[in-house]
Amino acid sequence: MFFGRETELRELNDLYETDSFQCVIIYGRRRVGKTTLITEFMRDKPGVFYVAQENTPQILLQDFSDKVIHTLGIEDFQSSFDNWEKAFLFLGKHAQEKRFIVAIDEFPYIARAEREIKSILQNAIDHSLKDTKLFLILCGSQVSFMEREVLGYNSPLYGRRTAQMRIEPFSFFESQSFYPNYNIQQQLEAYFILGGIPLYLDQFNDQLSIEENIKKNILKKYSYLYEEPKNLLKQELREPMNYNAIIEAIARGATNMGTIVSKSKINSDQCSRYLNILIELLIVEKELPLDEAPTSRKSIYKLKDFFFRFWYAYVFPNISELEASNIEDVFEEEIKGDLSNYYGHCFETVCHQHFRRENNKRNLPFRFSKLGKWWGNNPLKKRQEEIDLYAIGKEGIYLGECKWRNELVGESVFNTLVERRQLFHADKVIYVLYSKSGFTESLLRLASDRSDILLYTLNDFKL
Repeated sequence: MFFGRETELRELNDLYETDSFQCVIIYGRRRVGKTTLITEFMRDKPGVFYVAQENTPQILLQDFSDKVIHTLGIEDFQSSFDNWEKAFLFLGKHAQEKRFIVAIDEFPYIARAEREIKSILQNAIDHSLKDTKLFLILCGSQVSFMEREVLGYNSPLYGRRTAQMRIEPFSFFESQSFYPNYNIQQQLEAYFILGGIPLYLDQFNDQLSIEENIKKNILKKYSYLYEEPKNLLKQELREPMNYNAIIEAIARGATNMGTIVSKSKINSDQCSRYLNILIELLIVEKELPLDEAPTSRKSIYKLKDFFFRFWYAYVFPNISELEASNIEDVFEEEIKGDLSNYYGHCFETVCHQHFRRENNKRNLPFRFSKLGKWWGNNPLKKRQEEIDLYAIGKEGIYLGECKWRNELVGESVFNTLVERRQLFHADKVIYVLYSKSGFTESLLRLASDRSDILLYTLNDFKL
């Protein structure tokens, strides 16, 4: 079933309706739903969808030839194309008077095997394809390669694209469609575990509890998700062992370079290089306090992908037990008691998504242009402070806390936030509190009397 991506699908269909040549670049990390989007777009439209594999230039050309020839049903007239130039020339002629889609998935595999393919495509577009009705899609999962080698200024294809789409994981609000039978807390918990990757979201069954899904669809050694992060790293990297050590260190709480180096036992130069690659793969992200200079030493590392965070925190360290099918023991002893703490860190991310959504809907007292977190030294208290939500607008700032607790949030949390307000230079401050369990009567009364307090519960996350 096709969920989400309505905006991207609508844009592709609008481009299709122009009836003129299009070269659309689609890219994003593996499993994010690029292929599903293209397949949905091509439904009931004439075209060929070719998925490249890691192979020799000759076999790639032959496979592409076979796909085109079979799709067009011209086996009796054409056996294969002698080279890529002739293949694109043929497709251009075929689309001279009628719309025809050619989608090439995993384009980086071809570009690495056939070094001249980008120049060949550039020449074909400039001299023949641009005057046809061909709808060309180049798709890839290697984000840095697509941005540098296809979209980049020094690429032969620079300036030949007519549109580009970077496909991002679903937000929590986009993921809710997967679990109509779950209540809002269960939907959040599923998202905290699986993140926004459609293929992962599709593995949980909302007829089962979250606990049952974890046991059946993650901890069970024959399930799809049991080895997914490990298999994904093997596809992308040559030294998965070292990356495993770094990712596990971050998942277990290491956030700065020194701690990651210490826990992973990998020297700092290598660790820095591996971290940069994991950032390119969109598995890790480097975060700074909002408005801090990029060169600041306050940067921290965290796992951007929720499922990698969950898997490396709970599955990877317990592989031996899980291989012996000791699922109940692992869940009860290693996971169950820590889930609330794990969910709390994820909750901040979804609160940011919600607050940005409110901003886009113009539901806030004033609009903001930047949103993030803040941490740093409090010179008055002589201690480190942290703000879960910090947003900056022309009229002022928002300061917020996000609490995933089984108790009502009261005035003490609000008062702490007010106390930290002195760390910021702003004429206008709005205080924002998110709470899983709601708020005390005294805080609700206070908020009703003041215009500078915004209170949100899980009910505000319902679509």
